[in-house]
Amino acid sequence: MDKMMDNRWFLRITALLLAFLLFFSVQAEDSSTGTTDAGRTSEVIEDVELEVYHDNSLMVSGVPSTADLHLNGPVSVVQTARQLEDFTLFVDLRNLPMGEHQVPIQTENLSEQLNIRVDPAFVNVVIEERVSQEFRIDPEINERMLADGFILESVAVDPETVTVTGPKSVIDAISFVKATVSGEQGVKESFTTAARVRVLAEDLTKLENAEIEPEEVEVDIEVVEYSKMVPVRLEPTGEARTGITITDWSTATEEVRVFGPETVVDELTEYVVEVDASTVTAEDTTVEVELEVPSGASAVSPGQVTVEAETIVDESAQVPEDLGN
Repeated sequence: MDKMMDNRWFLRITALLLAFLLFFSVQAEDSSTGTTDAGRTSEVIEDVELEVYHDNSLMVSGVPSTADLHLNGPVSVVQTARQLEDFTLFVDLRNLPMGEHQVPIQTENLSEQLNIRVDPAFVNVVIEERVSQEFRIDPEINERMLADGFILESVAVDPETVTVTGPKSVIDAISFVKATVSGEQGVKESFTTAARVRVLAEDLTKLENAEIEPEEVEVDIEVVEYSKMVPVRLEPTGEARTGITITDWSTATEEVRVFGPETVVDELTEYVVEVDASTVTAEDTTVEVELEVPSGASAVSPGQVTVEAETIVDESAQVPEDLGN
Protein backbone atom coordinates (compact mmCIF):
# COMPACT_ATOMS: atom_id res chain seq x y z
CA MET A 1 0.00 0.00 0.00
CA ASP A 2 2.84 2.36 0.88
CA LYS A 3 4.46 1.61 -2.47
CA MET A 4 1.18 2.46 -4.30
CA MET A 5 0.90 5.76 -2.41
CA ASP A 6 4.42 6.61 -3.42
CA ASN A 7 3.68 5.77 -7.07
CA ARG A 8 3.43 8.97 -9.09
CA TRP A 9 0.90 7.55 -11.55
CA PHE A 10 -1.40 6.36 -8.80
CA LEU A 11 -1.51 9.84 -7.33
CA ARG A 12 -2.29 11.38 -10.74
CA ILE A 13 -5.14 8.93 -11.42
CA THR A 14 -6.58 9.50 -7.93
CA ALA A 15 -6.48 13.29 -8.41
CA LEU A 16 -8.23 12.95 -11.78
CA LEU A 17 -10.99 10.82 -10.25
CA LEU A 18 -11.52 13.34 -7.46
CA ALA A 19 -11.73 16.16 -10.02
CA PHE A 20 -14.43 14.25 -11.95
CA LEU A 21 -16.39 13.63 -8.75
CA LEU A 22 -16.21 17.30 -7.82
CA PHE A 23 -17.30 18.35 -11.32
CA PHE A 24 -20.35 16.09 -11.40
CA SER A 25 -21.26 17.10 -7.84
CA VAL A 26 -21.35 20.79 -8.83
CA GLN A 27 -23.34 20.00 -11.99
CA ALA A 28 -25.89 18.05 -9.99
CA GLU A 29 -26.29 20.94 -7.53
CA ASP A 30 -26.70 23.46 -10.38
CA SER A 31 -29.26 21.21 -12.02
CA SER A 32 -31.18 20.93 -8.77
CA THR A 33 -31.16 24.72 -8.28
CA GLY A 34 -32.37 25.36 -11.84
CA THR A 35 -35.30 23.02 -11.37
CA THR A 36 -36.35 24.92 -8.24
CA ASP A 37 -36.22 28.32 -9.99
CA ALA A 38 -38.10 26.99 -13.00
CA GLY A 39 -40.85 25.70 -10.71
CA ARG A 40 -41.79 29.18 -9.47
CA THR A 41 -43.54 32.04 -11.26
CA SER A 42 -44.88 35.54 -10.70
CA GLU A 43 -48.31 36.85 -11.67
CA VAL A 44 -50.17 40.14 -11.36
CA ILE A 45 -53.95 40.00 -11.11
CA GLU A 46 -55.23 43.48 -11.85
CA ASP A 47 -58.41 45.24 -10.71
CA VAL A 48 -59.46 42.78 -8.03
CA GLU A 49 -62.67 43.96 -6.37
CA LEU A 50 -62.08 45.31 -2.90
CA GLU A 51 -64.50 44.40 -0.09
CA VAL A 52 -65.15 46.84 2.76
CA TYR A 53 -66.23 45.54 6.15
CA HIS A 54 -67.73 48.32 8.27
CA ASP A 55 -70.62 49.31 10.52
CA ASN A 56 -73.61 49.92 8.24
CA SER A 57 -74.73 52.84 10.37
CA LEU A 58 -71.61 54.74 9.25
CA MET A 59 -70.37 55.90 5.84
CA VAL A 60 -66.89 55.29 4.45
CA SER A 61 -65.07 57.28 1.77
CA GLY A 62 -61.60 56.99 0.27
CA VAL A 63 -61.61 53.24 -0.40
CA PRO A 64 -60.81 52.39 -4.03
CA SER A 65 -63.11 49.93 -5.77
CA THR A 66 -60.23 47.67 -6.86
CA ALA A 67 -56.59 46.84 -6.15
CA ASP A 68 -53.83 44.87 -7.91
CA LEU A 69 -52.64 41.56 -6.44
CA HIS A 70 -49.02 40.42 -7.00
CA LEU A 71 -48.36 36.69 -6.49
CA ASN A 72 -45.11 34.71 -6.48
CA GLY A 73 -44.85 31.00 -5.81
CA PRO A 74 -45.08 27.53 -7.30
CA VAL A 75 -46.46 27.57 -10.82
CA SER A 76 -49.37 25.27 -10.04
CA VAL A 77 -50.40 27.26 -6.96
CA VAL A 78 -50.22 30.60 -8.78
CA GLN A 79 -52.17 29.23 -11.74
CA THR A 80 -54.86 27.79 -9.46
CA ALA A 81 -55.28 31.15 -7.71
CA ARG A 82 -55.43 32.89 -11.06
CA GLN A 83 -58.03 30.56 -12.54
CA LEU A 84 -60.33 30.13 -9.54
CA GLU A 85 -60.10 33.67 -8.12
CA ASP A 86 -61.80 32.46 -4.96
CA PHE A 87 -59.69 34.73 -2.78
CA THR A 88 -60.78 38.04 -1.23
CA LEU A 89 -59.12 41.44 -0.83
CA PHE A 90 -60.65 43.51 1.95
CA VAL A 91 -60.27 46.33 4.43
CA ASP A 92 -61.71 45.81 7.89
CA LEU A 93 -63.04 48.99 9.49
CA ARG A 94 -65.45 47.46 11.97
CA ASN A 95 -63.49 48.32 15.09
CA LEU A 96 -62.37 51.80 14.07
CA PRO A 97 -63.92 55.03 15.40
CA MET A 98 -65.15 57.88 13.18
CA GLY A 99 -62.39 59.95 11.62
CA GLU A 100 -59.47 59.53 9.25
CA HIS A 101 -57.47 56.28 9.22
CA GLN A 102 -54.77 54.53 7.19
CA VAL A 103 -55.59 50.84 6.97
CA PRO A 104 -53.94 47.88 5.21
CA ILE A 105 -55.59 45.89 2.44
CA GLN A 106 -55.79 42.31 3.64
CA THR A 107 -56.13 39.02 1.77
CA GLU A 108 -58.14 35.91 2.49
CA ASN A 109 -58.16 32.37 1.09
CA LEU A 110 -54.70 32.46 -0.53
CA SER A 111 -52.16 29.62 -0.15
CA GLU A 112 -49.37 30.00 2.41
CA GLN A 113 -46.97 28.88 -0.34
CA LEU A 114 -47.44 32.23 -2.07
CA ASN A 115 -45.57 35.46 -1.55
CA ILE A 116 -48.26 38.15 -1.68
CA ARG A 117 -48.15 41.89 -2.32
CA VAL A 118 -51.15 44.18 -2.75
CA ASP A 119 -50.94 47.47 -4.62
CA PRO A 120 -51.78 49.75 -2.91
CA ALA A 121 -50.81 48.13 0.38
CA PHE A 122 -52.62 50.78 2.46
CA VAL A 123 -55.58 53.10 1.86
CA ASN A 124 -56.57 56.34 3.56
CA VAL A 125 -60.22 56.23 4.61
CA VAL A 126 -62.65 58.57 6.33
CA ILE A 127 -65.39 57.12 8.53
CA GLU A 128 -68.33 59.47 9.05
CA GLU A 129 -71.87 59.63 10.30
CA ARG A 130 -74.50 58.48 7.77
CA VAL A 131 -76.92 61.35 7.03
CA SER A 132 -80.12 61.49 4.97
CA GLN A 133 -81.65 64.75 3.73
CA GLU A 134 -84.42 65.73 1.32
CA PHE A 135 -83.59 68.12 -1.53
CA ARG A 136 -85.72 69.87 -4.15
CA ILE A 137 -84.79 68.96 -7.73
CA ASP A 138 -83.86 71.64 -10.24
CA PRO A 139 -84.88 70.30 -13.70
CA GLU A 140 -83.09 71.74 -16.72
CA ILE A 141 -82.75 71.21 -20.46
CA ASN A 142 -80.08 72.15 -22.95
CA GLU A 143 -81.97 74.78 -24.94
CA ARG A 144 -79.73 74.14 -27.95
CA MET A 145 -81.97 71.11 -28.48
CA LEU A 146 -84.83 73.39 -29.53
CA ALA A 147 -85.47 74.14 -33.19
CA ASP A 148 -84.97 77.69 -34.47
CA GLY A 149 -87.99 79.79 -33.58
CA PHE A 150 -89.02 77.67 -30.57
CA ILE A 151 -88.51 78.41 -26.89
CA LEU A 152 -88.87 76.65 -23.58
CA GLU A 153 -92.19 77.54 -21.98
CA SER A 154 -91.85 75.49 -18.77
CA VAL A 155 -90.04 72.55 -17.16
CA ALA A 156 -91.61 70.40 -14.44
CA VAL A 157 -90.30 67.35 -12.61
CA ASP A 158 -92.03 64.44 -10.87
CA PRO A 159 -91.32 63.84 -8.03
CA GLU A 160 -90.15 67.31 -7.08
CA THR A 161 -87.79 66.12 -4.32
CA VAL A 162 -85.31 63.31 -3.68
CA THR A 163 -83.70 61.89 -0.56
CA VAL A 164 -79.90 61.88 -0.56
CA THR A 165 -77.98 59.66 1.87
CA GLY A 166 -74.23 59.82 2.39
CA PRO A 167 -71.38 60.94 4.64
CA LYS A 168 -72.14 64.13 6.52
CA SER A 169 -69.34 65.98 4.71
CA VAL A 170 -70.87 65.09 1.32
CA ILE A 171 -74.41 66.07 2.34
CA ASP A 172 -73.15 69.39 3.70
CA ALA A 173 -71.34 70.05 0.40
CA ILE A 174 -74.47 69.69 -1.77
CA SER A 175 -75.39 73.00 -3.43
CA PHE A 176 -77.42 71.77 -6.41
CA VAL A 177 -79.59 68.75 -7.19
CA LYS A 178 -80.25 68.62 -10.91
CA ALA A 179 -82.15 66.47 -13.40
CA THR A 180 -80.77 67.42 -16.81
CA VAL A 181 -82.52 66.54 -20.06
CA SER A 182 -80.43 66.06 -23.18
CA GLY A 183 -81.11 64.60 -26.61
CA GLU A 184 -81.32 65.31 -30.30
CA GLN A 185 -81.64 68.83 -31.66
CA GLY A 186 -84.56 70.29 -33.62
CA VAL A 187 -87.27 69.84 -30.97
CA LYS A 188 -90.55 71.57 -31.89
CA GLU A 189 -93.03 69.82 -29.58
CA SER A 190 -93.54 69.34 -25.87
CA PHE A 191 -92.46 65.97 -24.44
CA THR A 192 -91.87 63.95 -21.27
CA THR A 193 -88.69 62.00 -20.60
CA ALA A 194 -86.71 60.31 -17.82
CA ALA A 195 -83.61 61.99 -16.41
CA ARG A 196 -81.00 60.88 -13.87
CA VAL A 197 -80.54 62.98 -10.75
CA ARG A 198 -77.11 64.41 -9.92
CA VAL A 199 -75.88 66.09 -6.74
CA LEU A 200 -73.36 68.87 -7.28
CA ALA A 201 -71.07 70.99 -5.17
CA GLU A 202 -71.00 74.80 -5.40
CA ASP A 203 -68.41 74.64 -8.20
CA LEU A 204 -70.74 72.24 -10.10
CA THR A 205 -68.49 69.20 -9.61
CA LYS A 206 -70.39 65.94 -9.14
CA LEU A 207 -70.36 64.61 -5.58
CA GLU A 208 -69.64 60.91 -5.27
CA ASN A 209 -70.43 58.45 -2.49
CA ALA A 210 -74.04 59.60 -2.24
CA GLU A 211 -77.15 57.44 -2.53
CA ILE A 212 -80.06 59.16 -4.31
CA GLU A 213 -83.65 57.96 -4.00
CA PRO A 214 -85.10 57.92 -6.57
CA GLU A 215 -82.13 57.98 -8.94
CA GLU A 216 -84.33 58.79 -11.95
CA VAL A 217 -87.29 61.17 -12.33
CA GLU A 218 -89.79 62.20 -15.02
CA VAL A 219 -89.30 65.63 -16.58
CA ASP A 220 -92.10 67.38 -18.50
CA ILE A 221 -90.85 69.83 -21.12
CA GLU A 222 -93.27 72.34 -22.65
CA VAL A 223 -92.00 73.83 -25.90
CA VAL A 224 -93.74 76.68 -27.74
CA GLU A 225 -93.00 78.68 -30.84
CA TYR A 226 -91.39 82.04 -30.17
CA SER A 227 -93.85 84.95 -30.39
CA LYS A 228 -94.36 88.54 -29.42
CA MET A 229 -97.36 90.83 -28.93
CA VAL A 230 -97.29 93.67 -31.45
CA PRO A 231 -99.52 96.78 -31.33
CA VAL A 232 -102.01 97.19 -34.17
CA ARG A 233 -102.12 100.29 -36.35
CA LEU A 234 -105.13 100.77 -38.69
CA GLU A 235 -104.39 102.11 -42.13
CA PRO A 236 -107.35 102.89 -44.46
CA THR A 237 -107.04 102.24 -48.16
CA GLY A 238 -109.34 103.05 -51.07
CA GLU A 239 -112.09 105.66 -51.28
CA ALA A 240 -115.29 105.77 -49.27
CA ARG A 241 -118.55 105.51 -51.16
CA THR A 242 -120.41 108.56 -52.30
CA GLY A 243 -122.29 110.26 -49.51
CA ILE A 244 -120.24 108.53 -46.78
CA THR A 245 -117.56 110.34 -44.86
CA ILE A 246 -115.39 108.21 -42.54
CA THR A 247 -114.24 110.25 -39.57
CA ASP A 248 -112.43 107.57 -37.59
CA TRP A 249 -111.53 103.89 -37.38
CA SER A 250 -111.40 101.67 -34.29
CA THR A 251 -110.90 98.04 -33.33
CA ALA A 252 -111.19 96.10 -30.10
CA THR A 253 -108.04 94.19 -31.08
CA GLU A 254 -105.27 96.49 -29.93
CA GLU A 255 -102.49 93.89 -30.28
CA VAL A 256 -101.78 90.72 -32.25
CA ARG A 257 -99.34 87.91 -31.52
CA VAL A 258 -96.79 87.18 -34.22
CA PHE A 259 -94.98 83.81 -34.28
CA GLY A 260 -91.62 83.01 -35.82
CA PRO A 261 -87.85 83.23 -35.40
CA GLU A 262 -86.66 85.80 -32.86
CA THR A 263 -84.59 87.59 -35.48
CA VAL A 264 -87.77 88.25 -37.48
CA VAL A 265 -90.35 88.80 -34.76
CA ASP A 266 -88.20 91.09 -32.60
CA GLU A 267 -87.80 93.46 -35.53
CA LEU A 268 -91.55 94.15 -35.61
CA THR A 269 -92.65 97.28 -33.78
CA GLU A 270 -96.26 97.35 -35.07
CA TYR A 271 -98.70 95.37 -37.18
CA VAL A 272 -100.42 97.40 -39.89
CA VAL A 273 -104.03 96.41 -40.61
CA GLU A 274 -105.14 97.76 -43.96
CA VAL A 275 -108.89 98.55 -44.12
CA ASP A 276 -110.66 99.06 -47.43
CA ALA A 277 -112.84 102.15 -47.00
CA SER A 278 -114.96 101.22 -49.99
CA THR A 279 -116.45 98.28 -48.10
CA VAL A 280 -118.17 100.57 -45.60
CA THR A 281 -121.85 101.25 -46.34
CA ALA A 282 -124.47 103.42 -44.75
CA GLU A 283 -126.09 100.32 -43.31
CA ASP A 284 -122.94 98.43 -42.32
CA THR A 285 -119.93 100.22 -40.87
CA THR A 286 -118.19 97.05 -39.70
CA VAL A 287 -115.31 95.59 -41.72
CA GLU A 288 -113.80 92.12 -41.19
CA VAL A 289 -110.12 92.07 -42.15
CA GLU A 290 -108.10 88.88 -42.71
CA LEU A 291 -104.57 89.31 -41.30
CA GLU A 292 -101.58 88.38 -43.40
CA VAL A 293 -98.52 86.70 -41.90
CA PRO A 294 -95.54 89.10 -41.94
CA SER A 295 -92.62 88.14 -44.17
CA GLY A 296 -90.33 85.62 -42.42
CA ALA A 297 -92.85 84.90 -39.64
CA SER A 298 -94.85 81.69 -39.36
CA ALA A 299 -98.24 82.81 -38.04
CA VAL A 300 -100.28 85.66 -36.60
CA SER A 301 -103.05 85.43 -34.01
CA PRO A 302 -105.88 86.23 -34.26
CA GLY A 303 -106.15 85.58 -37.98
CA GLN A 304 -108.93 88.14 -38.38
CA VAL A 305 -109.91 91.43 -36.74
CA THR A 306 -113.10 93.48 -36.75
CA VAL A 307 -112.73 97.16 -37.57
CA GLU A 308 -115.50 99.71 -36.93
CA ALA A 309 -115.81 102.86 -38.98
CA GLU A 310 -117.32 106.09 -37.62
CA THR A 311 -119.22 107.68 -40.45
CA ILE A 312 -121.25 110.70 -41.49
CA VAL A 313 -123.84 109.83 -44.11
CA ASP A 314 -125.12 112.46 -46.54
CA GLU A 315 -128.51 111.01 -47.42
CA SER A 316 -129.15 113.54 -50.15
CA ALA A 317 -126.03 112.43 -51.91
CA GLN A 318 -127.16 108.84 -51.67
CA VAL A 319 -130.58 109.34 -53.30
CA PRO A 320 -129.43 109.46 -56.92
CA GLU A 321 -127.33 106.39 -56.32
CA ASP A 322 -130.29 104.51 -54.92
CA LEU A 323 -132.44 105.64 -57.79
CA GLY A 324 -129.81 104.54 -60.21
CA ASN A 325 -129.94 101.08 -58.76
